[in-house]
Amino acid sequence: MNRSQLADAISELTGVSKIEVRKVLSAAESITVDALRGGDKLTLSGFGTFSVVHSAARMGRNPRTGAPVKINPKKNVKFRSTIEL
Repeated sequence: MNRSQLADAISELTGVSKIEVRKVLSAAESITVDALRGGDKLTLSGFGTFSVVHSAARMGRNPRTGAPVKINPKKNVKFRSTIEL
């Protein structure tokens, strides 16, 4: 399911116009990105938690030549789903 299909499905279930649903989805996406950039976690009860993980600098290898390559540190977004019992 892509973003447009999600907006259509929400619109059908709630009776809210597709334009309004797309605005809400855009706002939610923007708030999520801002929170993660700020280093916060975003927890949605019954769905899961988005968080930022830091990976340290490391040495890798160029698969074509086998030469060592330095891989810079970076931040990645991690999602952990809620476990429903």
